Amino acid sequence: MKFKKSKEKAEAKLVEDIDKAFAINEKPEKSKKKLVFLICGIVAFLGGAGCLVFAILSPGKVLSDLTFPTIPSEKAVKTDAVYSDLTGEELADASLKNSPIYCIQTPNGLDGARPQTALNEAGVVFEAIAEGGITRFAAIYQNPESGIIGPIRSLRIYFLDWDVPFDCTVVHAGGSIEAVNEVKKYKHLSEDPTYMYRGNYNYHLWNNLFTSPSLLANHSDTYQYTSSSAKGFTRVTEEAAEKDRIDSLANKLNIVEPSSSDTSELIPEASTITFSFGSGANFSPVYQYNTSTNTYDRHYASGSAHEVFSCSEEELYGKDPQDACSTTQLSPSVVIAMIVDERLSSDGVHEAITTIGSNTAYVFQNGKAIKGTWKKNSREEQIHFYDESGEEIPLIPGQTWISAIPTYGSVDY
Repeated sequence: MKFKKSKEKAEAKLVEDIDKAFAINEKPEKSKKKLVFLICGIVAFLGGAGCLVFAILSPGKVLSDLTFPTIPSEKAVKTDAVYSDLTGEELADASLKNSPIYCIQTPNGLDGARPQTALNEAGVVFEAIAEGGITRFAAIYQNPESGIIGPIRSLRIYFLDWDVPFDCTVVHAGGSIEAVNEVKKYKHLSEDPTYMYRGNYNYHLWNNLFTSPSLLANHSDTYQYTSSSAKGFTRVTEEAAEKDRIDSLANKLNIVEPSSSDTSELIPEASTITFSFGSGANFSPVYQYNTSTNTYDRHYASGSAHEVFSCSEEELYGKDPQDACSTTQLSPSVVIAMIVDERLSSDGVHEAITTIGSNTAYVFQNGKAIKGTWKKNSREEQIHFYDESGEEIPLIPGQTWISAIPTYGSVDY
């Protein structure tokens, strides 16, 4: 009790001295200096520390001049996110960023190639004519999960030009003479019964070659292809992509009041997109913008959905995918048309496509259409896309589908 009264008297005395320090008849510099030492007394008396910091300050320093360290809250502490070089999407596990990438040549003919398997899991897909007006895909995978991938078909030299920047293992079944000679310079896997198999899946003979993630992993381990350093496309974050959506932009600019029933201003700039490769209608894809998913549902010219098989290895054991697997519609986040110079090659069978250089490009994402150019300086360099003002177009995260449309083809939207 005696200690408590002594403490109260001391506190009262300190408060009285502080009041005197602010008296108008006291010199300002003296008041400031005295205030510093008085505060030190209070802090020391109450068990605080650090008065030495106050004592050594010049007489001109006051409390408003002082800065104190702050302890960040738990919400402010966030581990740096890691994004896929292939899709631009955030990775749940940073160790997956440099896992092996596979560029798999996949057919699109009417001779048993459809539906393909696992094509929805590819991060990037290139589409171009292989021969006779029939299109083919270079489907680029990293960390695939589906139990079966394919079918696998032959390689073309222009697909190799698009594959190389991803530092991938090129997976194919032979190819044109030029392509087979050039692919030997890079990681590749041609038809091999150790890492591929012919499935009795009611496909025609030449469209029944498949592989799986486990078989590809075995090949990578055997040949020490255990990582890939991809040169990805320029991307924006998922947050920036969401803000740039055509509907979000309209709301942000108050084009449409939230309570208004008139949504005409939210109509995408490109609701329906049609590409023609200058060949038959069977290879003219149609994309329909899906406002709920912010993706582009892919269809055949007939109007039917372009669906693919997706299933686990357990579901596939000894079974036909058509009997054991579910189907899902292809719906990429970004759709691009690259206009290319194309002609029949000297062998009279395969195509010759100009991949190095620059030409017109159309980029469709977020419900918007951007006309510009594509540019690629070498086989090893990645393609870049620019708008009509010369600014690079960053792509939103997600699957990116790129079609090489000949100058004699068309892009309509």
